Amino acid sequence: MKIASKGIENGRICDKFGSKGEQFTPGGMPSYSIPFEIHDAPEGTRSFALIFEDPDAIPVCGFSWIHWIAANVKETSVPENISISDLGMVQGVNSYHSCASELSPEEAIGYGGPAPPDGPHMYDLKVFALDIELDLKRGFRLNEMMKKMRGHVLAHARVSAVYSPR
Repeated sequence: MKIASKGIENGRICDKFGSKGEQFTPGGMPSYSIPFEIHDAPEGTRSFALIFEDPDAIPVCGFSWIHWIAANVKETSVPENISISDLGMVQGVNSYHSCASELSPEEAIGYGGPAPPDGPHMYDLKVFALDIELDLKRGFRLNEMMKKMRGHVLAHARVSAVYSPR
């Protein structure tokens, strides 16, 4: 399985998908989600789960910053800004609700784009092909999704790219 994104050019995430973009939540979170395509999903795939994270945030805040988690994605072509309308997927809480940020859990559901505070960061978009749909409710946490995925991952893929601060 492979994933690719038209929101990544020459190894860099396009500005509009993060803090240099033009769409933000009332709490100031970048909310224009990055598009991606899934290729060669294995036979038996019933849904996809995704994690978009910033492991370069560990020295800054002490943990890998979760920018987007979603489950029960059915489409292999996920258009930009889909986080706003869900496309039938269920979305979880990102790290904009954490000890390092101020948003409420409800404000931090869905896509929270890159906004590195200290220099360029490398971001990972990981997609998992699953043999089931996950029993998760809107606002779930990453650990809940990971537990439900155990024993059901048919394949996974990752694409990585850089985003720089303003």
